[in-house]
Amino acid sequence: MTTNVLRADDRWWVEDRATGRAVEVATSAASTAELLADRKSVTEAATALAAGSAEAVVDVAELALQSPVTAPCRVVAQMVNYRSHAKDSGFDPDTVPPTFFRKASSSITGPRSAVVRPAHVSLLDYEVELGLVIGESLPIGTAVTDASLPSYVAGLVIGNDISARDVQLPKGQFYESKSYPTFTPLGPRLVLLEKDEFARVQRLRLRLWVNDVLRQDRTLADMIVHPARALTLLARFQGLAAGDVLLTGTPGGTALKAPPKPVELIAGLLPAAVKWKTFLGRQAKNPEYLQHGDVITASIATDDGAIDLGTQRTPVEHL
Repeated sequence: MTTNVLRADDRWWVEDRATGRAVEVATSAASTAELLADRKSVTEAATALAAGSAEAVVDVAELALQSPVTAPCRVVAQMVNYRSHAKDSGFDPDTVPPTFFRKASSSITGPRSAVVRPAHVSLLDYEVELGLVIGESLPIGTAVTDASLPSYVAGLVIGNDISARDVQLPKGQFYESKSYPTFTPLGPRLVLLEKDEFARVQRLRLRLWVNDVLRQDRTLADMIVHPARALTLLARFQGLAAGDVLLTGTPGGTALKAPPKPVELIAGLLPAAVKWKTFLGRQAKNPEYLQHGDVITASIATDDGAIDLGTQRTPVEHL
């Protein structure tokens, strides 16, 4: 059975999803890594809540939720890891290479906090992603299998890989374009899984709405490189520690889409400055990029509700 962990007021809580109630975890843990090392306290809180013997139970609606993944930590992300997103981006899903990039953990924000577009950014995009929260050290050279995945991954979290496309594309700069403050909303829940529940992960469905209009909707069946293989490939050069998070890519449906092939071929003949000026001018006319006052809603759950990472709802503000 999953255990749903929340963070609010720099304290940790266990949530009963059925009742919308939560109880504080009796722990001194200040970070996600420290909390994962104190699973006994988490289990005791969950047991007391389920038995009705917990004291000081509160409504989750009363909590000012923060990200359940604390900074500093490593935030690693996979690029073009869903077939639908590969097609939107002009790649062949059968040949696109597995690619990773880093995000600054200072970009982490809560599941209800505003996403703030810097003044110099024009093309702000969204990417709902499944986050794997590491529970045990993943040394360089580790080979992870589906059977051993629970040894390294403690739980799951909703992530939104907010992206400044007009910084990312002309510069080829992922780190900057995806690392501004508030560009990684995480939560609301850190869902801790028991070993036998990992088999259900493949049934998770990722959805994202902007102003209640559905933009993204795919299950992990659309994923190209699945979690165990992704961690194996990452561990060839990057170790991970407890409390780190791997964002596993986004489905199709983002605002950014590759131009038609004939347009792309013609653009390839232009000088770089002219090509990007033309491309960005076309993108600026796309109404799907995030605007001041928009509200992004993201959810990840299995269709039967057995695993439910909750709903993230973040307003967009422009500086």
